[in-house]
Amino acid sequence: MSSRVLVVDHERGTGEALATGLGERGFAATWRRSSEDALALLASEDFDAVVTDLDMPGFSGTALCERCVSNRPDVPVIVITAFGTLETAVAAIRAGAYDFLTKPFEIEVLAIALQRAVQHRALRVEVTRLRRAVAESLRFEEIVGASSAMKKVYDLLDRIA
Repeated sequence: MSSRVLVVDHERGTGEALATGLGERGFAATWRRSSEDALALLASEDFDAVVTDLDMPGFSGTALCERCVSNRPDVPVIVITAFGTLETAVAAIRAGAYDFLTKPFEIEVLAIALQRAVQHRALRVEVTRLRRAVAESLRFEEIVGASSAMKKVYDLLDRIA
């Protein structure tokens, strides 16, 4: 199953080129022209990562990154810009960006960054699942017994809980 990526860029040519290039590299890319449209879509659909331009009308890519991180902390955001400075990179990372790329860049570089971001997200989801499984397995630690009869009791207690 391909990873779903939301691309946000107000320039039609850039947005379409990124979506097409990522699609050719196995990502299911959806493109939006504004931060507002991107947030509305993120509220209703699940994405594995977001790629946003820094310079956006309305509110900036940094502001979009902050809102994504606060609303969907499990979705990594990669910020791209043609006006990359150390200060803008630091601001993006402080806003919660997973990565920061300066234009022009090779689409392959973005694809690699996205693969890392998606893998990072998958690992975080797995850690959460494992923590939940460990917590559930320890719920009856004070009860002693491993017989088949006790396993039935544990199963019954799990269903009741």
